[in-house]
Amino acid sequence: MTTIALTGGIASGKTTISNRLRELGAVIIDADEIAREIVEPGQPVLEAIAKQFGEGILEADGSLNRAALADIVFADEDARRALNDLTHPEIRRITEERIETERAADPSTIFVHDIPLLAETRSNYDYDEIWVADAPAEVRVDRLIADRGMTREEALARIEAQASDEERRRIADVVLDTTRPISDTIELVDELYSRLRITDRLDDDEISYDGIPVTTPREERISDD
Repeated sequence: MTTIALTGGIASGKTTISNRLRELGAVIIDADEIAREIVEPGQPVLEAIAKQFGEGILEADGSLNRAALADIVFADEDARRALNDLTHPEIRRITEERIETERAADPSTIFVHDIPLLAETRSNYDYDEIWVADAPAEVRVDRLIADRGMTREEALARIEAQASDEERRRIADVVLDTTRPISDTIELVDELYSRLRITDRLDDDEISYDGIPVTTPREERISDD
């Protein structure tokens, strides 16, 4: 079994990478998808969030008013931390449960944990590699304005609420530059996935990595100094 953590800031192009890995046969475990599941009406986590932040974060039908909650947590670091404390343990539990289920069915499965806030949460998951979708903040601001209709101020607030580009690069084994054409990104993902399949079949001393674009090897990670 191989486990990859795929992370990246908002509008970094991470979804393009995740979708391609799914097409290639990887099992994608999407932290955002799980996060949505655990705040459905009637779920204990949603009840805990309402207790923490007030009934104003609920719609009339009892569902989560995401915009109201976002207005609170993106403006207040303590509130954002409190929300994470409520949601992350359950996301972690479900993730581990799904990995165990898939591994029991196929021990050779390649798992990709699509987790946007890996650098922020300092997750204790044990990954074989961490891949980072990378694009400068200013590029991501432009994408958020063009693709999601945000104002520049809204886009900057979302980006500034997350880890910096440098913080994500520090934890990376692989950095994928998504400012290049999408076709280049897809080609790179294909090459990296092929390497994973080879690694899964052979011993480490039998593998040649010549030409494989692992752009940030473990031994070359930026230190915290």
